[in-house]
Amino acid sequence: MFARILACAFIGLMTAGTFAAAPAPDGFVLIKGGTFNMGSPANEDWRVNDETLHKVKVSDFYLGKYEVTQKLYREVMGENPSSFKGDDLPVENITWLEAVRFCNKLSERDGRTPVYAIEGDAISWNREANGYRLPTEAEWEYAARGGTTTPFYTKKAPGADDVNFYGHYPYQIEQNYFNDEVLETRPGVYRGNTLPVGKFKPNPFGLYDIYGNVGEWCFDFYGDYGVSAGSTSVTVDPAGKPSGTRRVHRGGGWNDFGKNLRSAYRGAMQQSSKSYNVGLRLAMNAGASVKGTFVTQEAAGFKGEKTQAANPNGTSRALIVFYSWSGNTRGVAREIKKQTGFDMVELELVKPYSDDYNTVLKQAQNDQHKQARPALKKKPDAKKWADYETIIIGYPNWWASIPMPIATLLESYDFTGKWILPFCSHGGGRFGQSITAIAKLAPNAKIGEGLSVHYSGDSSLSKDVAKWLEKNGVKTK
Repeated sequence: MFARILACAFIGLMTAGTFAAAPAPDGFVLIKGGTFNMGSPANEDWRVNDETLHKVKVSDFYLGKYEVTQKLYREVMGENPSSFKGDDLPVENITWLEAVRFCNKLSERDGRTPVYAIEGDAISWNREANGYRLPTEAEWEYAARGGTTTPFYTKKAPGADDVNFYGHYPYQIEQNYFNDEVLETRPGVYRGNTLPVGKFKPNPFGLYDIYGNVGEWCFDFYGDYGVSAGSTSVTVDPAGKPSGTRRVHRGGGWNDFGKNLRSAYRGAMQQSSKSYNVGLRLAMNAGASVKGTFVTQEAAGFKGEKTQAANPNGTSRALIVFYSWSGNTRGVAREIKKQTGFDMVELELVKPYSDDYNTVLKQAQNDQHKQARPALKKKPDAKKWADYETIIIGYPNWWASIPMPIATLLESYDFTGKWILPFCSHGGGRFGQSITAIAKLAPNAKIGEGLSVHYSGDSSLSKDVAKWLEKNGVKTK
């Protein structure tokens, strides 16, 4: 049944009057629709190639002034999964699926028509219902921009006094790390946690914390926008594709660098995954201009089952592959191998990075900036690749993302149907946006729960690795 529904994506028209129930409650802003340039221009610093600039028209809609708080989420769902606890803090550590269920339960509580129907693997969006929902990607970006076309809604890049993010690393710090005095926005405090909603000034549309604090789930499946650069056609009220492997989140959070707060930046994660850095903001219709039901379905093979990465016969079906510069990541990789006995490969470059710390910082930043793909001298055996069901990928968190040797790996091998278990060493930034980078470069792989290790870890490393492997369903020796 749903295969037929999915094929046409839009079905049926709802009865007239479904929308006209109750006025928008307090706490919402009416966002007047209009046409805008979605994405980023080619000359925007730190843009990503999935930000193709194109014209989009959105209809009027309501958007919450604030991110959903833990108090509201607990009142509706009876639980609080957040990593940081506090009634006025934004809820986080929830999956996209949990966000959708929350929207429906809140709608029922408030006497509104639930927006979503969940039947098996298919999730239908009644686009005429008057209940609470997630904003589309287009709605989110339109609202975030507040009528601007610059990287941020402010002319000057936001700093730690303006939003809650990894304040040590404001926009464009990467290429000015050793001379940050040239930056208009200088490094500030890194709080390392969420803050109560509404602590900073709102954007031009009256929305608080649209950048930072927590990233915000959107409805859409992640993918290309389906338009070519320079296109003059206008897309009206887009809602993404009917099928995919990742859902979009926007805005960046407390642990993100300035470059990942940009209005055009797109985060991506499986709909059954969660992060201490991602929550939600509610949207509602402000009219019935879009009719019908939009049905979406996660691509086959992307259910939330755990990995089973070891063959009962003792033959390894998992590979540990990692890049290490200082040795911290290498130490974690060796502990994983010790506990699992899996094959292990350390990536080596044809042209290695410098041994000097200051020099390698510049080299790594430059490679990220131009999205280089350094050639690998030592890499996994292509003939054995098909035998591995799980790839355990390790790396240092460089500039809040993956080192480019990992990007080379991800684009050089077929990850379709494989599980990726990421682990990283870091100096305080945990994963940054590295898992989003992996998700985008290996869109047909399933990604398990990650492990972040502060530098080389401490006396608990062995226990931390064991606990992580168990969470991912990995059998150990």
